[in-house]
Amino acid sequence: MVNSSEALKLLKEGNKSYREGKSAFPNTDVARRDSVVGSQEPFAVIIGCADSRVVPELVFDTGIGDLFVIRVAGNIIDDAVTASIEYAVSNLGTKLVVVLGHESCGAVTAAVNEVKGGHLDALTKAIRPAVETASKQDGDKVDNAIRQNAVNMTNLLRNSEPVIKDMVENKGVEVVPAYYSLSTGEVEFINVDQNHVVA
Repeated sequence: MVNSSEALKLLKEGNKSYREGKSAFPNTDVARRDSVVGSQEPFAVIIGCADSRVVPELVFDTGIGDLFVIRVAGNIIDDAVTASIEYAVSNLGTKLVVVLGHESCGAVTAAVNEVKGGHLDALTKAIRPAVETASKQDGDKVDNAIRQNAVNMTNLLRNSEPVIKDMVENKGVEVVPAYYSLSTGEVEFINVDQNHVVA
């Protein structure tokens, strides 16, 4: 199993291939499918949005068994998502968790515009703290909120007790926020130690 630094390097290399139109589409053949029937060792967890334009396996040029992907509108963290991540880092040995926000996210836009109705309220409520922080920043309010939301969800995970916080502090697990550009295909990994949007 690769460590978090190696996993991040693999994601960056895969994204470079994808955005340059040089995707290799690895690990997608019958032999790979057969080889992972009995077990899986994904090298990264991706918490992405349900948006149909954001497909982590393609964005990072990966194949069957490479990524443990969880998709939910607004890439929000709730109990079900947290439990899924706990499974990956505790039982599958995955060392890298990426919270992947993206350009023009509809869920974040709904939170910014205070759209209400049905179960959408639960979704936008989770995103609202990012909107409040972004409202104090220069630049595009929605785009700032998308980035801030990825940072906020990263912070929630890093401090999630008892499992993930312990894995981060003692077992080499890293949780990082990222932003995917629909227009360029590039994934930008946000350095929360230098980024001014840290909550």
